[in-house]
Amino acid sequence: MSGTETLGGMAEALATARAVEPTAGEHIAPGHTHESACLNCGTALVGSHCHACGQAAHVHRTLGAFFHDLLHGVFHFEGKIWRTLPLLALQPGKLTREYIDGRRASYVSPIALFLFCVFLMFTTINSLGSSLMPSSATAMDAIAEQQRDELKALEAKRAKATDPAQIAEIDGDIIDAKASIEGLEKVKNNDLTFNFGKDDTDIDGLKSSPLIYKAVKVWRDNPSLALYKVQTYSYKLSWALIPISVPFLWLLFPFSRRFGLYDHTVFVTYSLCFMTLLAVITMLLARIGTPWLGLLALVPPLHMLVQLRGAYNLSWFGAWWRTWFLSMFAFTALSLFAVLILVEAGG
Repeated sequence: MSGTETLGGMAEALATARAVEPTAGEHIAPGHTHESACLNCGTALVGSHCHACGQAAHVHRTLGAFFHDLLHGVFHFEGKIWRTLPLLALQPGKLTREYIDGRRASYVSPIALFLFCVFLMFTTINSLGSSLMPSSATAMDAIAEQQRDELKALEAKRAKATDPAQIAEIDGDIIDAKASIEGLEKVKNNDLTFNFGKDDTDIDGLKSSPLIYKAVKVWRDNPSLALYKVQTYSYKLSWALIPISVPFLWLLFPFSRRFGLYDHTVFVTYSLCFMTLLAVITMLLARIGTPWLGLLALVPPLHMLVQLRGAYNLSWFGAWWRTWFLSMFAFTALSLFAVLILVEAGG
């Protein structure tokens, strides 16, 4: 057989193989697949994604592809969030209405953004906790120092006193001051709990509400543990702010056929996202000691005003009077949430 005939036979065999299996003879990178049907639901593929379930047509089973998907997910979320945050801050009503009306592909969903904001807030609290509030050891040092100053003043006063009755009274105060300093040192050095009261007689009136009584008693007996539990439950139950708040917003549009509970839920969730981010900014500014920090108190009602007007297509007056009620409702919702957390922490 001549070389020409051999080459011709090989070409014919390759052509036949391609007819039977179109990818035959082509180089397929290791870990890459070329499916004709979706690996997730089995639907015949038309295009780069399954039209039934949305999964990508080609599955890449390589380590490089894994990190590619990771980066794609991060930057895809990042791209959405940088389109969402400006609207959330400056045009919250438009963002709320866009999402409700179904134009969602460009924005982070309310619940996903809420979970991200809550995570960011508690991460900030944990990072700046030592600067946002003094630790128990620092607080005890300050109290002990104050007690030492008082002790010195008492000793100087006793040295000048001449009346026996006055001397006896000062001696009693000196004994109490020394005992207080010694007790604070024991609490600090041995990591003991510190009971703010000698007994529970001053909170006996709360026994008619066992859950509240128990929560208050936990705070009195071990404030450090109670604070830790409050932070933990606040993080776990942060989602409860949404169902607590929605009924209050519904009261501003009672029996409305235009706006339902879904609209109110989207509104509340995006609003809570903004307030959470505002809390993060406030903590960071407090850390660096910004003098005009108090002006941030004006931001929440202004944001609610703008969001109400844009989300519900209200007049300025209609949005204004609803903002007053919504501000009071927000305070009530936060109070209910605080009671829930305190009860859980005291359990």
